[in-house]
Amino acid sequence: MSSLRHHRVIIASLFLPNTAVLGDSAPPSPDERPGIQTPGFVSPTPGGRPNMLHRSTGPLKSIVEDLKDKTRNPTPSMTPRVESANPFSSFPGLTLPSGSSVTGAAAAAAESLIDALANKLTGGGAKTPGASGVSTPAPNGARQYQTTHHGSNAGQMRVQRRQSRSSGGRPSRPSRSLSSSRHDPGSHSQKFYFESNPHCNGGLKNAVESVGDRLKRKLWVGTLGTNTDGLRESLRRSIEWRMREERDSLPVWIADSDFAGCYDEYCHQVLWPALHYAVPDAPKTKSFYESAAFKQYVAVNQRFADAIVSAYQEGDIIWVNDYHLMLLPQMLRERLPSAPIGFFMHVAFPSSEIFRCLSVREDLLKGVLGADLIGFQTANYARHFRQTVSRILAAEALPKGIQLDSRFIDVGVFPMGIDVGSITQKKREPEVTEWVKSLRQRYAGMKLIVGRDKLDVIQGVRQKIQAFEAFLDKYPEYQGKVVLIQVALQTTEENEAQGGVADVVSHLNSRFSTLTYQPVVFLHTQDLTFNQYLALLTVADAFMVTSLREGMALRAHEFVECQEKRHRPLILSEFTGSYSFSGFRSCIPVNPWDKRGTAKAIHQALTMSDDEATSRWEDLHNHVVTQTAQAFVTSFLVRCLRSNLEHTESDAVSVNALDVTRILPKYRHSQKRLILVDFEGTLWQRDIKTIARNAGVVSSPAFDPPQDALDVLSKLSEDPRNEVWLLSGLPIKGSLEIVAEKAPHVGIVAENGCFIKPPAGREGKADWINMVANFNLTWKAPCLEILQYFTERTPGSFIEEREASVVWRFWTEKNVDDHAADWQWARRQAAEAQNHIFDSLGERYGLRIIPGTTSFLVLPNNISRSTAVGAILHPGGPARSAAAHTAWLAPEATEETDTDFDFVFAVGKDEKLMRRLNELDNAETCSTGAKGTDAKWKLEPDGVLPALQRLTETK
Repeated sequence: MSSLRHHRVIIASLFLPNTAVLGDSAPPSPDERPGIQTPGFVSPTPGGRPNMLHRSTGPLKSIVEDLKDKTRNPTPSMTPRVESANPFSSFPGLTLPSGSSVTGAAAAAAESLIDALANKLTGGGAKTPGASGVSTPAPNGARQYQTTHHGSNAGQMRVQRRQSRSSGGRPSRPSRSLSSSRHDPGSHSQKFYFESNPHCNGGLKNAVESVGDRLKRKLWVGTLGTNTDGLRESLRRSIEWRMREERDSLPVWIADSDFAGCYDEYCHQVLWPALHYAVPDAPKTKSFYESAAFKQYVAVNQRFADAIVSAYQEGDIIWVNDYHLMLLPQMLRERLPSAPIGFFMHVAFPSSEIFRCLSVREDLLKGVLGADLIGFQTANYARHFRQTVSRILAAEALPKGIQLDSRFIDVGVFPMGIDVGSITQKKREPEVTEWVKSLRQRYAGMKLIVGRDKLDVIQGVRQKIQAFEAFLDKYPEYQGKVVLIQVALQTTEENEAQGGVADVVSHLNSRFSTLTYQPVVFLHTQDLTFNQYLALLTVADAFMVTSLREGMALRAHEFVECQEKRHRPLILSEFTGSYSFSGFRSCIPVNPWDKRGTAKAIHQALTMSDDEATSRWEDLHNHVVTQTAQAFVTSFLVRCLRSNLEHTESDAVSVNALDVTRILPKYRHSQKRLILVDFEGTLWQRDIKTIARNAGVVSSPAFDPPQDALDVLSKLSEDPRNEVWLLSGLPIKGSLEIVAEKAPHVGIVAENGCFIKPPAGREGKADWINMVANFNLTWKAPCLEILQYFTERTPGSFIEEREASVVWRFWTEKNVDDHAADWQWARRQAAEAQNHIFDSLGERYGLRIIPGTTSFLVLPNNISRSTAVGAILHPGGPARSAAAHTAWLAPEATEETDTDFDFVFAVGKDEKLMRRLNELDNAETCSTGAKGTDAKWKLEPDGVLPALQRLTETK
């Protein structure tokens, strides 16, 4: 983390952590301590205060539905003062249809738990209605904890952006640069103050703030989350200046119409469903396939790019967050070519079959690929992204990232976590303890199941309610004894309506409610403070997440941390990112679509023994305290900076052409030399017809290695101080056995490291050593079967089976322009074949795929030219002793670089080998590839033989 102290981090997110509210600063609430209330649970603002945020009004609702006639405790905390005809009337999307009714307790009223316990918490002082809803800014030095969000800003209350009189669809006026003018306190008469933005990415805000002083220099870039068209230029400049000085933030001014089209339509109705496997059926929503809002999406990303470029300073790290800004990395790359840029996707990323349905799929992928590092929550999402890029853009997808023609983009997994220290501190506050006591008194003898989700289709709240109903049906003895408290996060009205939660809640409550019991209690996230939420997690007998797809369920992490004393179980959907990590396998996994299975899981959680629950909790807790918010921030930023440095250093333009005269002195004065030369593409250009002969095409010509190249290698090997090796991916039979006969004193690496033949000794003979003798090669049969399927569908392609590897040649024509359609089809088939092999065989057998221009190679993971050279370099390696090759394949042995050679010269295209040899002080590496390289020198293939000839002439 120390490497970040010298860099400022520019954090781009759609919403800033703080927003501006017109008016004087609000006084602190009498029952809320400054700095305690969290922005994720902002309560309604008292009426009469001018406000740029559009928020709901009304009294604060209860978190326990403290109803007069429904308590099973004969002495309730306080008699409710008001009853409402419909407990769901204040929740959009949960109102009952016209003409319908709910009987019994379902029609009873909600009473505020804050009101019920006001005297207890405030020492009996009078309480003004609505006072507790005031959001109090944190004092200097105090840090508020933002409620973790679901991986999407859409999880918070929907942003309301009304059309102002001045908007009319025209773009907003650009603001002046902060550097050109200073803030004039008298430039405007309107007062404003800052408060936490309820729409911001809470998980990201908590993570960044958890790092504390280790990340002092930062600049947030985003929108205020409110209407801005009506703001005067002077007011904008004042907000900009104070935001920069007091909140380390830079507001991006976007026309209300552009923001509405981008956020409400394109992000919510197109990207959000697609990324979560919810592709709508045509013509249900034409906007998904023909969305005109993509123009607004581009405009918003462009405004962010303008703001960041204007604020960028040399040495800054740019961190772009989430699917709202997928075009931003490439926009920044075009204007800041050498800037470190990282992109992190907080939500899920679907398989290529889903993502390819988007009409602008290529634009989105190319936009993200402008970053140096692309991060995802889980390995599955990262793999989906690599495969999508490979299939749609026909780019080379490697396990560590994407190789484009001009640069390499790292793709990594960075699981998000929570700030465990902050949660631990807050849950020990006296106010949380008071709420815990009140909840236990109110629900004495009852079992509580708690959930916290958005009310859209993706979060699976409907499936949760249906499963709870199935539980009550299957286990009737729990009727009247179990309550599901569902904290609901608002989303758009359209998404909320599609979620279909209101009808199932009404149906369930109408079936099982009595005068003293209501099975489902719904609360809005604005209806309770963070201390109340922590109390709710503490008293819960189970926490339930039934998402149909989700990036990382951080609320489950919070529940685990709050269960430090009770150790109650977690019911978690298999489709969340959290479940993909081994530490969370100790939860009770459920398939949300299986309501009977979920009902059994509820019963298992409520009847689980204390010993089993404790054992499961310990596993969960160990993961939560390891996968922290601090680890997420530091690992991502350090990796981003390192990736940028590697990409900058490996720029092919900056590598000098080989100057033989500069390496000759080292060569001349060394006593033991190692010369490594690639065969294909360096000394010999592949002849596809000759290669076809090895694949069984009898009419193809026999292999004929270039004699002039073998003569030069043989002459180098005549020097007793030289050890010369030829590195090749060709098989032994029919190819390299011919080379071995013509140049017996040259060592040979075959099939990319699967076999090696040391140089012949004095007796004039050396045997081939099988480096994969102990490997499981049963993967070859199903691999050949898959490739045969694609060969039948790809004209001119053929399979080349080797001893320990398989090559598929999907293109054999030399002229691509004359066969453009066939070339495009062949590349698509190659991408499909690679994805299929990797998915079905790659992880099971430990395979890796090396793509080429017209072919790809499949071979075991721990075998490469680099590992073969490791066997050559080490004095005790199998190249010196054939009996050592079994032990040599241990992972720690393949990475050794100790050697007794005092001069090493390597020429070729294998970048992994070049990076490894660069660790040696006495190594000179030279690349013959056309892409960026980590080698010390560059050389065209036709210049290799003359350079080697110079070495043979040196005395």
